[in-house]
Amino acid sequence: MTDLKTRLGSLTFKNPITVASGTFGSKDEFSQLIDYNTLGAVITKSVSLELYKGNSMPRTCETPSGMLNAIGLQNAGVDDFIANKIPYFTTIDVVLIVSIAGRTIDEYVALTERLSEIERVDAIEVNISCPNVHEGGLSFALDFRATQALVRAVKKVTKKPLIIKLSPEGDIAKSAQTAVDAGADMLSLINTVRGMMVDIKTRKPMLANVTGGLSGPAIRPIAIRCLYEVRKCVDVPIIAMGGIASVEDVIEFLIVGANAVSLGTINFAHPSFAGRVIKELEQYCVANKIACIEEIIGTLEL
Repeated sequence: MTDLKTRLGSLTFKNPITVASGTFGSKDEFSQLIDYNTLGAVITKSVSLELYKGNSMPRTCETPSGMLNAIGLQNAGVDDFIANKIPYFTTIDVVLIVSIAGRTIDEYVALTERLSEIERVDAIEVNISCPNVHEGGLSFALDFRATQALVRAVKKVTKKPLIIKLSPEGDIAKSAQTAVDAGADMLSLINTVRGMMVDIKTRKPMLANVTGGLSGPAIRPIAIRCLYEVRKCVDVPIIAMGGIASVEDVIEFLIVGANAVSLGTINFAHPSFAGRVIKELEQYCVANKIACIEEIIGTLEL
């Protein structure tokens, strides 16, 4: 049997397969389709300090090899999350990473303080790169000083591993270096790519928000390029994502330097995909006489 465990700082994943924030719910939404205990980690939908109603409808549309979304980080807020979502995770054995989103540094700090008090939370993913909200959103990811100030502020109030989620917009390598220098323990990349579609019959945007985040297989080459550029300049653990739809895609990300990968849009098309790809990854390793999954991480040859 192959050892699929992968280590990300102080965290040990059973395998390198996680699920991306916003694509797997916040609790047990997929539990009848997949055993959460088999996953390397679960990353929750982003949680905000107060209730976010999200954007107006329509908020999603299909694109060639992908989809656009402008959900707007809809969620019931951190109080609801702690009261109604956390208890479920005490019944299962999986690394729990809670994604957070805010409009201001003070909101991120308050969220981090609240979640740091909860023993069941294993790590915090700081979403500074959502392109679908008007306040906060990309403003932190695209301003290096803002990134630095935010990471330093949240780092001061937690001992939990801190994961900063980066945007493919702008200079992602510099964003990564800035976040790490400010105290990030790990990085998560990439978030969606800004895009837009128009209905030629109505001549109106397909999304009420006009623009949205593009995800799915169409963005995978962008994600691989971003991972390559970031891995060249930082040596912290990286959770990578962007268009993964097969075990071959998973292996590609690992070779380029990801310590773990997140499955996103594929969860909407094939909700049980995560369980299947874990088995396929083990089969690949056995067939290729790979004793430990970490043997292939960062083995890109140039």
